[in-house]
Amino acid sequence: MARVHFGTDGIRGRVGTEPMTVEFALRLASAAARVLGGGGTVLIGKDTRVSGYLFEAALEAGFVASGMDVLLTGPLPTPAIAYMTRHLGCRFGVVISASHNPYEDNGIKFFDAQGMKLSDEIEERIEAQLSEAPLTRSSRELGRARRLDTARTHYHEFCTGILPAGMNLAGLKLVLDCANGASYKIAPRILADLEAEIIPIGCSPNGRNINDGCGSTQPQLLQLTVSGVRAHVGIAFDGDGDRVVMVDHLGRLVDGDQLLYVIAADAHAAGTLRGPVVGTVMSNLGLELALRRLGVPFERVPVGDRNVLVRLMESGGVLGGETSGHILSLTDTTTGDGLVTALRVLAIMKRTGRPLAELAAGMEKLPQTLLNVQVARRFDPAGVPAIRAAVQRLEEQLAGEGRIVLRASGTEAVIRVMVEGRDATEVRGCADELAQLVRSAAPA
Repeated sequence: MARVHFGTDGIRGRVGTEPMTVEFALRLASAAARVLGGGGTVLIGKDTRVSGYLFEAALEAGFVASGMDVLLTGPLPTPAIAYMTRHLGCRFGVVISASHNPYEDNGIKFFDAQGMKLSDEIEERIEAQLSEAPLTRSSRELGRARRLDTARTHYHEFCTGILPAGMNLAGLKLVLDCANGASYKIAPRILADLEAEIIPIGCSPNGRNINDGCGSTQPQLLQLTVSGVRAHVGIAFDGDGDRVVMVDHLGRLVDGDQLLYVIAADAHAAGTLRGPVVGTVMSNLGLELALRRLGVPFERVPVGDRNVLVRLMESGGVLGGETSGHILSLTDTTTGDGLVTALRVLAIMKRTGRPLAELAAGMEKLPQTLLNVQVARRFDPAGVPAIRAAVQRLEEQLAGEGRIVLRASGTEAVIRVMVEGRDATEVRGCADELAQLVRSAAPA
């Protein structure tokens, strides 16, 4: 059967609307317990959205009623739940988060016992169970739930171990934007423990300000602050902490493609890079060209960190990621981890004595325009003849020195229009034309 509720990163939607309701969360917990459980323990974490309380309670009830024990971490980054699921030997882990979306949305995603995101097959098996009523076992067979107070400490120790033995971050002045999200407490503590000077912004969540004018999707305040306080670098996570973008000392944004280049170039020079670097169809062509100059193979997969992970495992690669800052370093962990990525880059800066601007200068970003076209409901733009014809004509116009990608978002009612080429004005014109075609062709 096809997946209905699971998208590219779990289940996501507007709170109070199917599937993000109490009733659905109960059914989902029961379905997941049937497919993944068989007793054992499930770990549940969340970000800082006010609706997290609602879904945490509903999932806890569903799992306990199904006979599973539950460990609750409270707000903690998504990658921390992946790590702790594996570290504690849990059957699986659950994160309540809508990542970079506004607070009105929420979502639920799963990790298996190895800290990996679920395969399409497993998600389909869970969906097949959603029509069943939630299970309630007898009192003797019920699970138990408790708060896990040590999760933050374990993840703290894991992250500080990313740096080479004996290295700290003394002498680095950092502006840290946690998007008022799941990283707001743990990230400043870890970086301060490593002796960096920290200037925090976006670290005061109130349940409704997650990703609001801050974080990796809105880094403008971070850019102004870094240059204003003369910091060495700025770091911005998204709401659940699995993505990161950075800002150099001049206040210029350094996105996921550039960070991937910095880490890959350093690993290649050290002889520790294995297999190809894996990006997506949205990765900037400049990344591919920069890695080619180093003699490092580069492969593209469809958007989604799960697709990047699958290709890395198939090819024996260890490093991949997305422009958004969702970077996988399989030598460190099993999923995208914004804090781990930032620590890798900071360690390179500290060891080499080179600023981020200089490290990223080896990759020239080609002009790229990405437009997010809001639609009433998602559709496949490739299935519209007028759009197909326009894409073909514009690709010929770009004369082999550009790319066009149109795709439906896996988490929002949005069609993403990306055009890339040598000339910024031409690129923008092509993107605007295609966006207008998408709007006119979108179903009501």
